[in-house]
Amino acid sequence: MSAGLTERRQAILKLVIQEFVETACPVASEALVRKYRLNVSPATVRNELAALEELGYLTHLHTSAGRVPTDAGYRFFVENLMERTTLPLAEQRTIRHQFYQVRGELDQWIQLAGAVLARTTQNASLVTPPRAAEPLRFRSMELIAIHDTMALAVLVFHGGIVKQQTVTLDAARSSEDLRRSAARLSDYLADQTLGGIEETLARPVEQQPLALTDFERGLVEMLVRAMQTFEEQSREQIHSDGLIEMLSQPEFIPALVREDAERAVERLRRALEILKSGRGLGTLIPQVLASDGVQVIIGGENSADEMREYSVVLARYGVENAIAGVLGVIGPTRMAYPRSISTVRYISSLMSDLLAELYNAENRIPEGEALE
Repeated sequence: MSAGLTERRQAILKLVIQEFVETACPVASEALVRKYRLNVSPATVRNELAALEELGYLTHLHTSAGRVPTDAGYRFFVENLMERTTLPLAEQRTIRHQFYQVRGELDQWIQLAGAVLARTTQNASLVTPPRAAEPLRFRSMELIAIHDTMALAVLVFHGGIVKQQTVTLDAARSSEDLRRSAARLSDYLADQTLGGIEETLARPVEQQPLALTDFERGLVEMLVRAMQTFEEQSREQIHSDGLIEMLSQPEFIPALVREDAERAVERLRRALEILKSGRGLGTLIPQVLASDGVQVIIGGENSADEMREYSVVLARYGVENAIAGVLGVIGPTRMAYPRSISTVRYISSLMSDLLAELYNAENRIPEGEALE
């Protein structure tokens, strides 16, 4: 137990958080005593609220107003006070039925996961498509002449991923010349990751196991750029849903007080930017992919400034050592954490089960192009 947090203070902190999450209004001592029929006086509760504020778990917006939780208060609640609940069985059955109606359709699973998360938690959702657990690896290259000064490079990677890139030729080359260069590079770079190819390209010419022509070296540079772009796009690709649900929260509804209205509008602007561009979320995805269980990041715990007024509940889903993605919800720090956590946990488990069935049936990463 944290220093200074007696059992009574913990009980009052829990009630304050539950009441604030439910009403979105600062919580006063009289309201707590009256609603929960506490066997202590409002004066005693006021003293305990003051102590909790001194400890950093509560704060107040105005001098005469009630208290609201701080990020530290929410963190203590999540780790020590909230009940570990699961989604009701009836909801689980309904959700599972929805997913099995689109059985085998990965894109639809992703969209459905986002919609269910948003509807169930009344906040915005985010889902990243599953990617291979291993880094992208080059398999082969094919060069197809388009006309005298241009060719089409077909880049094939492990996991069924295929990319096409046009290449400007420095001089007219025959189909046989193009085939020979593509075959040489396919043999030379086969099975290498982006890092391995970059390392190969950085070696001095005299240390290269294969003497590359200027044309072939240009092809390797093109391959590196294509792999870098793919990696960046994969990290940034986030499917989101629930904008209407999140913006219906009181935090985004301007109040009559000018300062509150301006703050609500700023929150609205940031929320739109986060969901549209994924800004602030990109650094969280690798952390969650490397973690087990549900991860809860509350307000100021976010490293990105634009995320400081939001909480994110995320979990990894997928097939162990094969493919994995991330799903979860984002909303104001005044969040119904028990329901959000139980929903994210259930959808993550369900998506993992569905992907395992698909992966085992095909014995390969499903629909490589769909994973981009």
